[in-house]
Amino acid sequence: MSKAKLVILDCWVSPFCMRVKIALNEKGLEYEAQAEDLFGGKSELLLSSNPIYKKVPVFLHDGKPLCESLIIVNYIDETWSSPPLLPPCSYGRAQARFWADFIDKKVFDACGNIWRSKGEVPVEAKKEFIEILKQLEEALGDKDYFIGTTFGFVDIILIPLTSWFFAVEKIGGFTVEAECPKFSNWMKRCLQRESVAKVVPPPEKVYEFVLMFRKMQGID
Repeated sequence: MSKAKLVILDCWVSPFCMRVKIALNEKGLEYEAQAEDLFGGKSELLLSSNPIYKKVPVFLHDGKPLCESLIIVNYIDETWSSPPLLPPCSYGRAQARFWADFIDKKVFDACGNIWRSKGEVPVEAKKEFIEILKQLEEALGDKDYFIGTTFGFVDIILIPLTSWFFAVEKIGGFTVEAECPKFSNWMKRCLQRESVAKVVPPPEKVYEFVLMFRKMQGID
């Protein structure tokens, strides 16, 4: 049986692309990451593979495209079953998917409400962001990871978004560690994993990108 050709249409700073790469790393799969120039002109491959949204990530499995990071990570887990990213019981899997959906709907938008702010960041934006993290911290409880003792699906969906938190802290004038210490410890634990560490960029580099993007958007 020939080895599958796995390609991700990628952008280094996109937490959604990071999710796919971490999932592939956790499965021990070899893949090619093709960098997309999202500002200078998207490739024909990206436009033809994701004609609806025209966004990264796109995951190509032997040339067959899949879009949307949550769907791709699910697909990777179903296609390559070992090690499993989701719990063995259907209730546990449903709970994991609930939190993944919550993260998808809440976290990045709340980040954006802070780093896109012109002038002083509204108190309400900071309050909303911290409240979301506190809800996640409560779901984490005293566990090492969201699914218990094992790094898995929910952790993969959430940890890449934290690469933008340093930028949010600098612009917002607060620290996640002071507001949510348990969540901060979970972040450090995840970032020590090899599958994560080789994908997630240094937070300072993301902050530089955010500042550049703010200038491009006319915020600064």
